[in-house]
Amino acid sequence: MTNPLAPDSLTGRVALVTGSSRGIGADTVRYLAGAGAAVVVNFRNKEARAAKLVDEIVAAGGRAIAVGADLTDPASVAAMFERTVAELGPIDILVLNASGGMESGMGEDYAMRLNRDAQVNVVDGALPHLADGARIVFVTSHQAHFIRTTPTMPEYEPVALSKRAGEDALREKIPALEAAGFDFVVVSGDMIEGTITATLLERANPGAIEARKQDAGRLFNVSEFAAEVASAAVEPVPAEHTRYVGDTSGFNREV
Repeated sequence: MTNPLAPDSLTGRVALVTGSSRGIGADTVRYLAGAGAAVVVNFRNKEARAAKLVDEIVAAGGRAIAVGADLTDPASVAAMFERTVAELGPIDILVLNASGGMESGMGEDYAMRLNRDAQVNVVDGALPHLADGARIVFVTSHQAHFIRTTPTMPEYEPVALSKRAGEDALREKIPALEAAGFDFVVVSGDMIEGTITATLLERANPGAIEARKQDAGRLFNVSEFAAEVASAAVEPVPAEHTRYVGDTSGFNREV
């Protein structure tokens, strides 16, 4: 997958991508850095992977730092933003990629704490550190975005409900964000092959991903979807602040 962003088109800009030590977040960081942005690789517990990605970007002539933060901990989030601004400057692009809820041993309310409460806290914490004209990108799935009108797999439902709750809470902030001069975009994608979520779903419900692929015709892979996320950070804000990636014909839109 080639970089969808033009070389040097983000030179002088600063981008922070949550949950970016691997997967979609890591490839999004690569695209943004490849376009000249100074990037923050955020991780919760994959420090070695984050450091390796930083080394890769720096070796290619880019600027990058790895910053660990538990997004469910407000103090940790505050420290992440303070270090980012101190080392790189105000943030032009904030990509809310980190999510979860299918992990074991994190508590019954973990999905809601991470996918709703933490997302709101990250945005609130970011506001004093955003550059003029900054853009916030929230990454979600069709299964979560359309959960109020289209049922999803039972194994994924708690995550879908919490992701939609997070999206709703952030959408309520759009008028205030626009008044402050900031853009907000939701990127909603179908199931992505090769992600942790897809792997966990397949483990819980064997054949689920292949069945979804048959229904949709095709599924995007990690690098393809990351290219859409990176593009959403710079292209004009679409209608209803939502960029759809992949087939949506099987989902019922709200009236």
